[in-house]
Amino acid sequence: MDKPGTTTAAALELKHLRCLVAIVDTGSFTDAGHALGISQAAVSRTLAGLETLLGVRLLHRTSRSVAPTTAGVQALARARILLAAAEELVREATTGHTRLHIGHAMASDDPWARRRNIRLDEIPRRTLAIDRRTGTTALGLWPEADRPAVEFTHDIDDWLAAIATGRCIGLTPQATAAQYRRDGITYRPLRGAEPVPVHLIWRAHTTHPATHTAIALAAGLYREARRAPRSRG
Repeated sequence: MDKPGTTTAAALELKHLRCLVAIVDTGSFTDAGHALGISQAAVSRTLAGLETLLGVRLLHRTSRSVAPTTAGVQALARARILLAAAEELVREATTGHTRLHIGHAMASDDPWARRRNIRLDEIPRRTLAIDRRTGTTALGLWPEADRPAVEFTHDIDDWLAAIATGRCIGLTPQATAAQYRRDGITYRPLRGAEPVPVHLIWRAHTTHPATHTAIALAAGLYREARRAPRSRG
């Protein structure tokens, strides 16, 4: 007999996580099915199974759009981490190469990691990693004649991996430093860059009583932090 509290963990599979990520990344159940090589119906069943396991609704679904719920945003972030860890496990098992970390998270060995901050006009000296899918960095930050060499990546995990190797640096809003902490990657404030615009959206006819309170709180926090520097990874 299973012990109490073990049923959900035992039933959760990587296919559930891949399905959730694919739906959000592609924007539809149909496109997620194409990306995963399964039918739209299978995508729907897999997501329904995940929502049943977690006991929460993960996506807002309409005939035109798909968007994560509050619980879905949290589940999506955790799913990306778990999938990346699973891919790393497979890579280590198949290649025989791994790294041993002793003690706490290791500091990056990049010379810039020892500095308190970096200037925007110093970036062109290095190769800059830019994520084509979700990245917000554009080469228009620099004059055309003084732009950095670029290595394009396809998602956030590839972007972080390119930076961790030491061959690239990354330029990203400050929130990334809190959301995507990785061993071997150091974030430093960037000086001389314009603030990043932030847009807050919500359902036009929401009925949740705390919606407008949350909107006012978020707006107040971003007004206070609108001059916060960008960070490099």
